[in-house]
Amino acid sequence: MAKELLKGNVAFAEAAVRNGLEAYFGYPITPQSEGLEHLSGRLIEEGRVFLQAESEVAAINMVYGAACAGVRVMTSTSGPGLALMAEGLSYIAGSEVPVVIVNMMRGGPGLGNIQPAQADYNFMTKSAGHGDFRPLVLAPSSVQEIIDMVGLAFELAEKYRTLVMIAGDGSIGQMMESAELPPMQPVRETRPDWAVTGAKGREKNVITSLALGAENLERLNLRLQEKLAEVKANEVRYQTYDTDDADLLLIAYGTVGRICTSVVREARKAGIKVGLLRPQTLWPFAEDKIRELAEQARGVLVVEMSAGQMLEDVERAVAGAAPIRFHGRLGGVVPMVDEIMADLKKLDAETK
Repeated sequence: MAKELLKGNVAFAEAAVRNGLEAYFGYPITPQSEGLEHLSGRLIEEGRVFLQAESEVAAINMVYGAACAGVRVMTSTSGPGLALMAEGLSYIAGSEVPVVIVNMMRGGPGLGNIQPAQADYNFMTKSAGHGDFRPLVLAPSSVQEIIDMVGLAFELAEKYRTLVMIAGDGSIGQMMESAELPPMQPVRETRPDWAVTGAKGREKNVITSLALGAENLERLNLRLQEKLAEVKANEVRYQTYDTDDADLLLIAYGTVGRICTSVVREARKAGIKVGLLRPQTLWPFAEDKIRELAEQARGVLVVEMSAGQMLEDVERAVAGAAPIRFHGRLGGVVPMVDEIMADLKKLDAETK
């Protein structure tokens, strides 16, 4: 199909429609509200379900119910809304039903502001709710990539019967770029065997996150851990730039990963041999590849729009193989190429 100029929020919403989204439940919150607005028209046009709930708490429980019925369903939100959804996310994980959530991160904590940030990293990758579970987390850096990741998110959610989050931010949601949408796919006509669709003529299905008795709940948790191990073994995704001969390594994701591609170009012009690893899955994390690249590097610079949440995962992956430095901007401030370059030059001088 031909490329067209698309805003990130509209792009993820239309990509979801074209990937067979059957139902959306959500509540407006900046900087992702255009996605909800777009779906309010498009899903109705296609004869599917759109409902603006009275709150994020209500929205995630509606999503949970639809997922139990085997419906391809999603929601979208930003940090404060995601926090309200935490209990429902844990129920979804404990019930092992597939759900996709787009989180356009904004500045925090508290109500914060509507500027782009990356401080929801720990919330998304470490739990997203109480209990021993992790969502699979995808991290796009462009409008085209968020389009592509919507289809991937549905595929992975249904393959593993799990929660998949797309970790965008205010910049990705609001930017406009030339991108190509996927062709329209038909809505599925059948439901998975495990879905709650009525038990006439068959044994009933029961979907619940309530497992009374410690031994029963432990069995559920062990099954979830086996699933997470399978995800970790098979679904790590990342991109590298100019790492073959690099003796310094940048690590950044999302909008900041995009900025760091410009840093690599500028540094190479200045004679600094730097490469970039950009995680496309925040969980599972590219631990093995980061360790491999760190072992051939003089130093590592991690760049985030947070106080260093991904930094902790990088430190575990590097495990002392190279010195690590950090550049972080907080509260919705976007790091610029020249300030990252300044820290990169310091790292270059320190490690020669």
